[in-house]
Amino acid sequence: METVSQLLESISDVGRDTVRGGYSRPVYSTAELDLRGWFVEQAGRRGLEVETDRNGIIWAWWGAPEKGALVTGSHLDSVPGGGAFDGPLGVASALAAVDVLRQRGVQPNRSLAITVFPEEEGSRFGVACLGSRLLTGAIDPDKARNLRDADGNTFADVSRGNALDPEHFGRDEEALARIGDFVELHVEQGRGLGEEGPAIAVGSSILGHGRWKLTVSGQGNHAGTTLMQDRADPMVAAAQIILAVQKTAAAQPDARATVGRLEPIPGGTNVIASRVQLWLDVRHPEDAVTAALVEAIHGKAQKIAAFEGCSVTLTEESYSGTVHFDAALQRQLENALPGAPVLATGAGHDAGVLAGYVPSGMIFVRNPTGISHSPEEHVEDDDADAGAGALADVLEGLL
Repeated sequence: METVSQLLESISDVGRDTVRGGYSRPVYSTAELDLRGWFVEQAGRRGLEVETDRNGIIWAWWGAPEKGALVTGSHLDSVPGGGAFDGPLGVASALAAVDVLRQRGVQPNRSLAITVFPEEEGSRFGVACLGSRLLTGAIDPDKARNLRDADGNTFADVSRGNALDPEHFGRDEEALARIGDFVELHVEQGRGLGEEGPAIAVGSSILGHGRWKLTVSGQGNHAGTTLMQDRADPMVAAAQIILAVQKTAAAQPDARATVGRLEPIPGGTNVIASRVQLWLDVRHPEDAVTAALVEAIHGKAQKIAAFEGCSVTLTEESYSGTVHFDAALQRQLENALPGAPVLATGAGHDAGVLAGYVPSGMIFVRNPTGISHSPEEHVEDDDADAGAGALADVLEGLL
């Protein structure tokens, strides 16, 4: 029987990013495909029957696929330069939990499946939790098919190159009916558990959050021949907009707003950009406040752009309202894990998407630094093993 740490060590060289540090494993990259192959191989070792559905979600079954099954799992893709635990910890823990249940001699009363969802981070095609959104119908299949990565490849073309038929994307009633309960284990992406006390927590809710693209358009020109007073420089406007985002969010209690990606076009050192694209992430527990924040940011951006002789447009790329996990399932998790604190999270997860359609819940494993989406993300070996044991306890109670 392999521990969670041993399972993660076996993939520790996959997708290492020598430039950013950490791991870069965008969906359907060589690294992510290698991880998907690793999961299929690990599931096969355990005698689990593996299938990939029409939306690219992998299912590994203990027992025959059936309606109302118990499902657990997470994702294997990462943000650029991400940590080792965000996603893979949940997958490795699910495999280890199956080992624990078998060691205990558990005979399931219903089937159990481990799932791997594609493009949870949205780091390649811009929409987070794309696999679970397709499964549930939370995204229009045409929109998904036409999403493009940084190289201009559509999600449809990339999926087709990986043995999927994009014409079959979309809500899958049969697959949804198979999920009786969904429980996702994930590294904690904050310091709610701290360095002392329990290593495990039960999730209660996910903050409402979304992604928007601001496109600032100006006049591209020569950096050496264009006088400062003659410029309509979208980069100057973009810099001021980023500061306005920070100030707007800081003035609103419990709000978080981030510009984590900026792309000047054409991007030459000696070129005044013709336009600059900024990707905005905004989060707040109250959906109305999130909407108001985005509106306020857009209004300030328009004024800033106009002052610099530029214009700005705002496009919503994805949005998920605040999610409260199924109350009955949460009580069952709390009963199975006495003493585990209950935490809300500001991070999005596939469990949050599924929660609108099937009973869903989450377990968090301590991250002593509180740092995530970064190479410094960390889980101690003992805490990882405790997480797998906790997941096994929960699954046993639900089986």
